[in-house]
Amino acid sequence: MASLNRPREPEPAAVLSSSPAFATPVAPTRPLRTAPIAAPAALKPTVLPVLLPPATLRPLAFRVFTKKHNLTLGSSALAALATFVGRHCGSGWREQGLAERVLEEVARAWKKGGGQVIVDAEGPLLKSILKTLEGCMSGGRVVQAKQPPALGRDASFKFGQPEKQDSFGMSELNVADDDDDDDDQDFKGSRDPRDWIKVVSAFEQPKMVYNVTKKHFDRSTARPSLFPPPSHKTDLFRQRYHIIHQRLLRNDAFQTPSFAGNRSSSLHRTASISTTSTNKITPVANLLGRSGSDHLLLGLLAVSPTGTLVLSDLSGSISLDLSHARPIPEDGAWFAPGMIVLVDGTYEEDYSNPQAGSAGALGATGGIGGTIGGKFIGFSVGHPPPERRSHTLGTPDAAASSTSDAGASMGPAFGWTDFLGLGSERATGARMRRIESRLLGPDAPAHKQTKIAIAADVCLDNPATFSALRALLGTYDALPPDEYPLAVVLMGNFVANAAMAGVPGQGSIEYKEHFNALAAVLGEFPRLVARTTLVFVPGDNDGWASAAAAGAAAPLPRLPVPDMFTSRVRRVVADANRDFGGSGGAAAVGGGPGRRREGEAIWTSNPARLTWFGVLGEMVLFRDDVTGRLRRTGIRNSREATVASVMPSSPPPPPPSMDMDTTTTTPAPPPAAQPAADPHTHTARALTRTLLDQSHLSPFALPTRPVHWDHAHALGLYPLPSAVVVADTGAPAFALRYAGVAVLNPGGLSVGRGGGGGGAGGKGGRARWVEYCVRGGGGAVREA
Repeated sequence: MASLNRPREPEPAAVLSSSPAFATPVAPTRPLRTAPIAAPAALKPTVLPVLLPPATLRPLAFRVFTKKHNLTLGSSALAALATFVGRHCGSGWREQGLAERVLEEVARAWKKGGGQVIVDAEGPLLKSILKTLEGCMSGGRVVQAKQPPALGRDASFKFGQPEKQDSFGMSELNVADDDDDDDDQDFKGSRDPRDWIKVVSAFEQPKMVYNVTKKHFDRSTARPSLFPPPSHKTDLFRQRYHIIHQRLLRNDAFQTPSFAGNRSSSLHRTASISTTSTNKITPVANLLGRSGSDHLLLGLLAVSPTGTLVLSDLSGSISLDLSHARPIPEDGAWFAPGMIVLVDGTYEEDYSNPQAGSAGALGATGGIGGTIGGKFIGFSVGHPPPERRSHTLGTPDAAASSTSDAGASMGPAFGWTDFLGLGSERATGARMRRIESRLLGPDAPAHKQTKIAIAADVCLDNPATFSALRALLGTYDALPPDEYPLAVVLMGNFVANAAMAGVPGQGSIEYKEHFNALAAVLGEFPRLVARTTLVFVPGDNDGWASAAAAGAAAPLPRLPVPDMFTSRVRRVVADANRDFGGSGGAAAVGGGPGRRREGEAIWTSNPARLTWFGVLGEMVLFRDDVTGRLRRTGIRNSREATVASVMPSSPPPPPPSMDMDTTTTTPAPPPAAQPAADPHTHTARALTRTLLDQSHLSPFALPTRPVHWDHAHALGLYPLPSAVVVADTGAPAFALRYAGVAVLNPGGLSVGRGGGGGGAGGKGGRARWVEYCVRGGGGAVREA
């Protein structure tokens, strides 16, 4: 029993031999584990969130946003950034410098996103930036994301490599935003200047709304409509007033210096409004109870239902007496209802009316916004002085620095505002200037395409037009291929009478045949067609608007000519590209590197914008008989009474010299030294000054010139473009320069042998058009 209870001893392990002589099996061995055991995955470093008050982050945010990036940080954006930094950077936001890196990335992304000068958290831009930046945070630091999500406009943004970032909502030109001088980064394989030209239709132009509270422009997100609510009609003129008012307050003549002892609120009636010392604008509602005092008013000229001329602003309206008013400059501009003008004069209250005075006038009209009692007797009336494009966008202007108006406009500029949807000046301006210098500069090896030819009143139902068109195209076709124009702009009316309006011989079939004849003329110059861009701008007689308006003023802006009438022209351009365009023809002839851009035919709206190198250059194309409308609706005054009663001892100033390229006028020379201006020059100067001072292509009342309310922003001229082409057959052909803008009028394409225009059935003697130089910035009238 004892042996049974004894624990069993383990058997001794058999000693096996591996010697082959004994034929014993080899002891089995377990394979060794050669692969190392995988270490546990590294945990993502965690950050303990802290509650960071916005006031604590304010000094650091001010140093990064304001001092370094010239941005203004709003309270809402500061609160959002403080919450983000406290959550993702934790307690090391200050000691380890984590917050400064985050703020730097946010400021850089805000610029590239085309944000305004004031950074706020109301829009979607800051939220999108913080959402993307959240995916690139690790341990409170910004690291490179493998696949960063798109931040609008289909552009990627690598926070880990700021020097290689792509465009973050900068423009539609796909231009990188790095600071390298590498040619490959600048050109992306294209070295043709025509690749940097873009035509912006009036219906594609974004609507920018001026925010009075924040004093900058906001992009409207409302969808435009052809049948908007009535409130949009009022907003049309309100926006015009806000833009001119803020532009006026930034002028030196309306800024009160802190050391000034006396302020003058009256105009110097011997010079222009822009040469005043210091002026103060009085709201119309503030005239009540101040009878007999002098004031300076800014308001909209309008005609009341009783037929009286009134001046209206945002506070009210008042009856206006301009019988003794002197226009400034004398005979230098037109004044018509629908324009915003400056009027200097005296307020006279009507005591004979029992409802006059402050209480009666406001009570009768329902409060501020109605017509107040009495009348305002104007002594002088003038347009608001314009503001140069360089001052509006904050860019250097060498031409303005040498003149007396170099500092005419002060205050914050709108360089970060994207007015055309092509990028802002601050985001793309420096890069575009480098590209333009390489392609169109004096050292450009094989690219001399710097001209834009514009012809108007191309009436295809007139045989003389085709002779003039052949002369125009033949002039450029005889040049070397590298001296072809960048674009050839043909503006309507393309028929003398309204098409499809019941006129015999002007139906849709005949209208299409006219463009087929145009295609035949273009087919005679295939090399030129394959190396340039053809732009067509319609007139009031072109379809489809003429079918309803019957040749009258159609609402602006208006759509381009329908494609069904222009198919033959497109076919001619396609045939020219196949035979002479691309690398097979154009590059071989020009000798430049890479593949050249082929010819193109663009049918755009009226008005339209032709831009080159992003925001570097902008040309407004507008077809309308503005001069005839100004002559019909302009306000007349008694000039003899003005000279006798207002300024009997002061001689009238001469017409301003538009070639001086200034926004002010010099003191009048003695009467014997005044040069006499011919009527054509006088008309050209008055038209130029009126449009640019009003910053609008159609400064008329809506009954005089209908406008689509939701698309009226396309008619604005703020900021001032580089060139304005006003195709007006009622005015002579001219090429002037005023306030840094080249203003051109090509007149009619076909000119009779006696100097007049070749009418229907007449024989045209020569062709006339205008030519604009992109590199020089000037224009000239040409004839052949």
